Amino acid sequence: MNVCILMGSPRRQGNTNALLHPFRQELERLGAETQTIWLHDLDIRPCTACRACQRDWTVFGCVQRDDVPAIFDRVLACDLIVLATPIYSWYCTPPMKALLDRLVYGMDKYYGDEKGPALWAGKALALLMTCGYRPERGCDLFEEGMRRYCKHSRLRYLGSHAERHLGYGTVFMDAEKEARTRAFARDLLANI
Repeated sequence: MNVCILMGSPRRQGNTNALLHPFRQELERLGAETQTIWLHDLDIRPCTACRACQRDWTVFGCVQRDDVPAIFDRVLACDLIVLATPIYSWYCTPPMKALLDRLVYGMDKYYGDEKGPALWAGKALALLMTCGYRPERGCDLFEEGMRRYCKHSRLRYLGSHAERHLGYGTVFMDAEKEARTRAFARDLLANI
């Protein structure tokens, strides 16, 4: 089992990484291989909707020369994609949004002169999120967007796990959050 974690947080010592730590540990304890791609460290340009990627249905095909083609290869090679992100203004962070836009075009060959395949059809996707609001009010819009994204791209949406941070004067991670996060990791592997 190969898990590709796309990390949207700009903070390496932030809440989302604190949540990711026990999540990865549990996956690896159960035999999964994980790799984390820190999106803020990379050059991820926004999609220009030029549709050059639609010409060849066997490759990513984007004309932009940045780090996204390498991410495409890693996503295509994995069994499970995990989007790990803090929620800012009810959605993922800017580099993750830019990547999602690029992947939906590069992976889904639906937008050319003829409708082609979804190169990543059947892959599993899950969300790991942190937010300042209660998750059902803070993460719901992003989760709904990703449900639709998965349906459109023929990905298998396996669910989400979110934990709330109560403010900068409080400690984010605790034993209960860790236990829930580890349980989510176990549930994901059981549902692959």
